[in-house]
Amino acid sequence: MKVSKPEISTRRLQKLFEKMIDIYSPSGKEEEILDYLYGYLKRHRLTVEKQHFDDNRHNLIVARNPENIDLALLGHIDTVVAYDFEKYGYEEENGTIYGLGSADMKGGCAAMIEAFLSIMEKTDEEIPVALALVVGEEEDGDGAEALVKEYDFPWALIGEPTNLVPCLDCYGYLETNIVAKGKRMHASMAKPGANPIEAILRLISGIFQHIETNRPEIVFNIRDMFSSQAGFFVPDHCESWLDFHFPPTYPIGEIMAEMEEILDTREKNFSNIEVAVKFNTVDAGYVLPEKGPLVETIQKVFADRSIEWVSDSFRSHSDANRLWEAGIRPILLGPGQLEMAHSPEECIRFDEVQKAAEIYRDIIFSFPRG
Repeated sequence: MKVSKPEISTRRLQKLFEKMIDIYSPSGKEEEILDYLYGYLKRHRLTVEKQHFDDNRHNLIVARNPENIDLALLGHIDTVVAYDFEKYGYEEENGTIYGLGSADMKGGCAAMIEAFLSIMEKTDEEIPVALALVVGEEEDGDGAEALVKEYDFPWALIGEPTNLVPCLDCYGYLETNIVAKGKRMHASMAKPGANPIEAILRLISGIFQHIETNRPEIVFNIRDMFSSQAGFFVPDHCESWLDFHFPPTYPIGEIMAEMEEILDTREKNFSNIEVAVKFNTVDAGYVLPEKGPLVETIQKVFADRSIEWVSDSFRSHSDANRLWEAGIRPILLGPGQLEMAHSPEECIRFDEVQKAAEIYRDIIFSFPRG
């Protein structure tokens, strides 16, 4: 690039970040923040494409040449549902920013937008880097799935909260739904082994014991469990949703087979109850080697900024898993801490968001052309 490295506008970044947090944008209801970001990018004279994939939702893509993309900076602009609908917006205290999505991942998105904007304002050169702001990551990743069907790029940098540590490895994920169906009857007629809720509880207990004893590396979460609203009855239905996160190269197929065996063994203890297990989402983990243009660019940027090079594994699933499945090599690198995501106290240091913007700018600036 034949220009000097541009400066990040701290004030512009902070105003953008504040506005993004104040816009409520849970998965499936991203229209308002999409409209705002589209207008924001257009006002700053960037060419923005709306990639529609259903009636009301779309991704936003910024690229000088959509046919020549070697690297996509990717961020999801949706969040989980608010913990408190009266208190989810932007708050600042001594440099710490609180609010829904502040860490996951509006901080990363704001930093990417400012980095991209700072470069584009200073050069008309065609650079092989795109900005992709996608929807739906917190639900089923439909935004990322739509993106990779239409756009072709070998590398991606995803701004998930990694505490600005590059994650070349990503955990795998299995979403499991267990359903038990029985016969509704008066509560005074309840019998052991004839209640769908009891069946689900026994199955989950068996799975938990198996994992605790044989697969301690797995992170196991009971996300939800509910039954028919039967009143003073034995319910006729119960189902539960389970989350499993695996180390990057873990054999997910073996876990699926083991759960089916547990179900088959324990189902015999239930009278007149049908139990079924469904694996709704199966996302393989992956490990990237420390080589290739994006890895080398990040290493150079870190060396120039006197940041020690240490890579890590991202312990959750994300759009990275969908990109990997599509043949793209994703690296996760973003401000904030994963443990703050989805919590009532979600927050991030603004100076870390600014540092992320500077790192992203340097990566765009240094990424090889052609």
